[in-house]
Amino acid sequence: MKAQVFRGVNQLSYEEIPVPDIAADEVLVKVKVVGLCQSDIKKILYPLYTPPRIFGHETAGVISQVGADVRDWQVGQRVVVMHHIPCMHCSYCLHENYSMCDVYKNVTTTAGFAPSGGGFAEYVKVPGHIVRNGGLIPIPDAVTDEQASFVEPTNCCLKAVKKANIQAGDTVLITGAGPIGLMFIMLVKHFGAKAISTDLIPARVAKALAVGAEAAFDARDPDLTTKIHALTGGMGVDTSILAVPSDKAFFQALDCTRKGGKILFFAEFPDELEIPINPNVLYRREIDLMGSYSSSFRVQALSADLVFNHRIDVDALISDRYHLKDLDKAVAQATKPTAETYKILLYND
Repeated sequence: MKAQVFRGVNQLSYEEIPVPDIAADEVLVKVKVVGLCQSDIKKILYPLYTPPRIFGHETAGVISQVGADVRDWQVGQRVVVMHHIPCMHCSYCLHENYSMCDVYKNVTTTAGFAPSGGGFAEYVKVPGHIVRNGGLIPIPDAVTDEQASFVEPTNCCLKAVKKANIQAGDTVLITGAGPIGLMFIMLVKHFGAKAISTDLIPARVAKALAVGAEAAFDARDPDLTTKIHALTGGMGVDTSILAVPSDKAFFQALDCTRKGGKILFFAEFPDELEIPINPNVLYRREIDLMGSYSSSFRVQALSADLVFNHRIDVDALISDRYHLKDLDKAVAQATKPTAETYKILLYND
């Protein structure tokens, strides 16, 4: 089969490798569509993992082979593949911190080499514990493979919305109107809250309004704080979500968040970046700072429902489609996006 093999920093090799053999409790999935995630780009461009590996984890496909002991799954079924599932019984899982679970962090879906997701290949092997414990999600007939590939990123964003306890009637500032920021706008609106968006690209400011933001501004607007306070009766927003890794965005959020409000870090910041803050600002204004990393098993069914029943318009997030052989071009575009670049999807056919 063909696969995009990570051979070193910014070195991708589209090459022929063996189709993975499966054990009796495993499933082999033919990849139809896989989304390009910022975490994939980071793994390709920075020396974080030893090669060779095959990345890709926002995967939708069709079962092509099942092990002898597999029950309830058949060849030909269309499925979303979740690339990691928590153990459900460790201390983290019992506190619903599923993304901190060691089993969850140990990605085991693979197309070959060290297991690393495996979606950037023609076939991906799904290990038994994922097959048995909810890591395969059947795709309804009325849902396209493209739409289904959004279940995993929707889960990640939904987890953040739930963690911040965003309620109907709240006002939420979302910094950044890329594909993740736009998804947050859709989710916030779905749950009855109002979204205010910021971005540096005028086309993305317009896109934010098109997908449901109540207001959207250029992040460089010198009157941004004043305008947001005016929209919130002088209070400030209830919650700010940082969907871009920017210290300037953080301080804008701090200025725009009401007393007793919350700021949630969703985007991963560079390790070398430090943000100085006077703790009395948090103390006196009772601002909660929180982080939300990866997905949550708890919201997996709801994330699938949101996508499969078209409660959010994931089609509106797709901007570009590439064949898997052109993954390097897709990464280059995502790294230096045009004004119209949002979600990039990859295909084997």
